[in-house]
Amino acid sequence: MTSLKNSAAWRALQDHASNFDRTKLSDIPVVRELICEGLRLDYSRHWLVDQTMPLLLSLAQQQQIEKHRDAMFNGEIINHTEKRAVLHTALRAPESAQVLLNGKDIMPDIHHVNKRMYVFADKIRQEKKIKSVVNIGIGGSDLGPKLVTEALRFYHESSMEFHFVSNIDASHMAETLKKCRPESTLFIVASKTFTTIETLTNAQTARQWLVDALGEEAIKDHFVASSMALEKVQAFGIDADNMFEFWDFVGGRYSVWSSIGLPIILAIGEKNFKSFLAGAHAMDRHFQTQPLAQNMPVLMGLLGIWYRNFFNLPAMAVLPYDQYLDSLVRYLQQLDMESNGKSVDRQGNAVDYDTGAIIFGEPGTNGQHAFYQLIHQGTTTIPCDFIITHKPLHDIGMHHKLLLANAMAQPKALWQGRQHTDPYKTFTGKRPTNTLHVDVLTPYNLGMILALYEHKVFVQSIIWNINAFDQFGVELGKEMANELLV
Repeated sequence: MTSLKNSAAWRALQDHASNFDRTKLSDIPVVRELICEGLRLDYSRHWLVDQTMPLLLSLAQQQQIEKHRDAMFNGEIINHTEKRAVLHTALRAPESAQVLLNGKDIMPDIHHVNKRMYVFADKIRQEKKIKSVVNIGIGGSDLGPKLVTEALRFYHESSMEFHFVSNIDASHMAETLKKCRPESTLFIVASKTFTTIETLTNAQTARQWLVDALGEEAIKDHFVASSMALEKVQAFGIDADNMFEFWDFVGGRYSVWSSIGLPIILAIGEKNFKSFLAGAHAMDRHFQTQPLAQNMPVLMGLLGIWYRNFFNLPAMAVLPYDQYLDSLVRYLQQLDMESNGKSVDRQGNAVDYDTGAIIFGEPGTNGQHAFYQLIHQGTTTIPCDFIITHKPLHDIGMHHKLLLANAMAQPKALWQGRQHTDPYKTFTGKRPTNTLHVDVLTPYNLGMILALYEHKVFVQSIIWNINAFDQFGVELGKEMANELLV
């Protein structure tokens, strides 16, 4: 048995869970809320009694959440398997901040790259020659910029169309190129190391398409890169002035705040991108400064631990009631499942407890007509996060009133349930939910939401004593694929 399962805090929670009777919980939820500026977390509908949260907080204290949090923000090497600091939080810190890595303040480098991107994006928009932007990346180099560019479409400052090519399947690139004209297309090759086979294969195909139409000279005006591999970028034919750097201390699934966010800047402009960063920084400050009992990422992380480890609930649904957040769940799948899908602890020992959760979901009422049946009446309880924006960006007829009515009704129905003489129409209820409320979807609020989930995942990794910042599990299949190519 690992030291975690044998610890006093873990055993106390096991004892508490074994005697927990959720059927005795009231149909009227106990009001429990936390607020970080414009983001409100309602966690009223949960399997909690007076003793539960103190026991969960005791586990957090035992696992030294605050110590590990501070180590991350202070640039200590917490990604021990790759011997790297983890400082994506520095990417959204204000220019006046000082963040030291190996004794050097990294903020001047970060803001130098940001300013270069702002100038470049403004030039592209002002010239109005580019009509199509094609981001070529995969994983964090695709999911993050795609999510934010789409989520903030209401705030786009140009008429450029944005496309995101990730799959090595030729159909993805071929269908995208059908929508573009060579003379008015900008390609962004997003790859930290410039070695990712899917990205480079797609980039070479795009390069050949451009060269066939406009000649080799066109590369310098139609290709840029987000990378840290200058020599490889130049060997591809991209000018050094058209490479926007990011660094080893930025993991792929945490890179949307870096030069990987170049498509976002092209779409929404400098002011809105800075607001996006500022929202994330506000959540960083909340995570850093609030006591554990009033700390939104900590509470969400602990609730996930409660269900995953002490009730053996394997899945979690994220349900955004805002169509602009259509790509959010795919983004969170990578963030959560790649980070915490681990079976070895930080000391190299096999764990004997569950880690990670299966993340799934759909926006708005779409999911209600797909998988909510399982959530309401299935044999496995699935905790849910509802995300609700209260003011519409498009106020048309009854649309938003109907959307809000559904968004508010679902957590109520899941908790309250219904007894019925017909067993097929009986709902057991007491199915736990969080509800995140924001007034309106803005760049700032979106930044807060994404940073909240980043920190929630980190909290859980510390509880589980695993490294959230490597991803060796993606390598074996790649190695076998390369062998099959020979």
